[in-house]
Amino acid sequence: MSHEPRTLPEIRQALRTGTITVRTLMARALAASRDGAPQAWISRKCDDELFALADACDTRLAAEGSALLDRLPLFGVPFAVKDNIDVAGLPTTAAYRGWDPAPATTHATTVQRLADAGALPIGKTNLDQFATGLVGTRSPFGAVPNAFDASRVSGGSSSGSAYVVATGQVPFSLGTDTAGSGRVPAGFNHIVGLKPTPGRVGTGGVIPACRSIDCVSVFALTADDAAEVLAVMEGPDALDSYSRFEPGPARFGAALRVGVPAAPVFTGDPAYAARFEEAIAHLKALGHTVVPIDFSPLHRTAELLYGGPWVAERHAAVQAELAANPDAFDPAVRRVIEGATAFSATDTFRGLYTLQAARQATATTWTGVDLLMTPTAPGHPGMADLAADPIGANAVLGTYTNFVNLLGWCALAMPFAFTPAGLPFGVTFIAPANADAALARFGDDWQRSLALDLGAVGHPLPPAAPARRPAATPGLPLVVVGAHLTGLPLNGQLTERGATFVEATFTTPDYRLYALPGTVPPKPGLQRVTDGGTAIAVEVWDMPMDQVGSFLALIPPPLGLGSVQLDGGRWVHGFVSEAHALAGATDISRFGGWRAYLASR
Repeated sequence: MSHEPRTLPEIRQALRTGTITVRTLMARALAASRDGAPQAWISRKCDDELFALADACDTRLAAEGSALLDRLPLFGVPFAVKDNIDVAGLPTTAAYRGWDPAPATTHATTVQRLADAGALPIGKTNLDQFATGLVGTRSPFGAVPNAFDASRVSGGSSSGSAYVVATGQVPFSLGTDTAGSGRVPAGFNHIVGLKPTPGRVGTGGVIPACRSIDCVSVFALTADDAAEVLAVMEGPDALDSYSRFEPGPARFGAALRVGVPAAPVFTGDPAYAARFEEAIAHLKALGHTVVPIDFSPLHRTAELLYGGPWVAERHAAVQAELAANPDAFDPAVRRVIEGATAFSATDTFRGLYTLQAARQATATTWTGVDLLMTPTAPGHPGMADLAADPIGANAVLGTYTNFVNLLGWCALAMPFAFTPAGLPFGVTFIAPANADAALARFGDDWQRSLALDLGAVGHPLPPAAPARRPAATPGLPLVVVGAHLTGLPLNGQLTERGATFVEATFTTPDYRLYALPGTVPPKPGLQRVTDGGTAIAVEVWDMPMDQVGSFLALIPPPLGLGSVQLDGGRWVHGFVSEAHALAGATDISRFGGWRAYLASR
């Protein structure tokens, strides 16, 4: 079991207290990379250059003190970058030997933002050529093995990026995700794979696969680490014409409706079905409601990615190279991309119409559930399976991933358990567009409920620590005391505006509660008093700021929005009653809350 600092908060704290140096971090990364599978890396900065960077960081930290770690949250942290993303000073090959690219002169947008936060890119990782594959074997630089069993695939296309995190070489890495390349490798290597909403993270400086839906993804040991990296990278990108940064909710409610496949598909590994049932049971134990849903509309959407004209986007990215040097392509990659020539411009528009109809139809998914949970992959193939069937064994791995970017959603692959064969089994949570911040918080809660060791290094999950969070829409905390409580008649006025439950708590013992006569549905009135008060049970909800106005318009007199003091002393906006309306109203304070009063009737 590893007890060295591995996660971002642990590393920051160790640097702050002087129990580790950036040089030590760098030496550990380089030693682990030498001990790991060499196929994981395509290129790396030379050791002397990396140690010089590390020493410069240590000198700066000594001069500026620990306040530097507050300003630069990733200071001194080595990280790896998938080799279809530019890193200044290193060539970008996309695992293609048919060209001899010069070293990039600038960082990709994402890499630059991470470097600006103090992180140190140390090298470029292997991938399925041109990010076309979910297996990690389609590369002239070698097949990247699974971190737990070298006879199994690592998953792809971001194979090297997942492997170097799982094996403790770096705390985090960047991948890309078009069809699942940032999720499948995470599931196979027992780490976290965060795939943002398309457009949230810019793709400037990335060799495209399908430019219109490509995402830069994050691999990390914890959901919180992945979220912090996302928080640094996200934002508008002038170099990406598909950039569209729109923050969403900060958190989901406490008890969610989680959709799962009504008829889940599994291939090859009999333990996968049992583990998924256990994941469903764990969701229920956490207080969530599991909702089986028909996934066939999602699977039909997924077929568009490789069975429709979107494969022509891959062709557009490499058309000149494919025409000039076809033999330099991996045979499976070439076969996939050459399939684009079967589609016409007319087919492209038909595909666009089909996708738009699918987006409209599947948008109703989110009226019945808050999240989806799927197996990250339906099975875990071995190297021999890929050798026997390079196309088919790869294709099934996109069962639960291919539709997500087409529909504009975000996803988070999380560890769950191991099979009897000692292989990781993971699940993926899928959320609506722009719910990235809330999804990351949910992922942290999920991970902490399991408390599994991290990656293949056996590092224990550390306690939660403050960290930068992805951007979210501003919210207004609201105290509700009556008909807006969870499950009561007016609660829908909150949820339909995207408000999320934060907590159930009490006021300070300075309030009286009254049943207001003649209100429909029945409502209470809350009043602060100078003496004779008691603590009243309330709920706190977070309301998006842009929805507050329409909510206030629904509040009838004599109720209004004032300030309510909660247990612990903080003041929060909440429902109060005009004093004149309490004359003749029944004092129900002895019940301690509206819900208890209703139960007594």
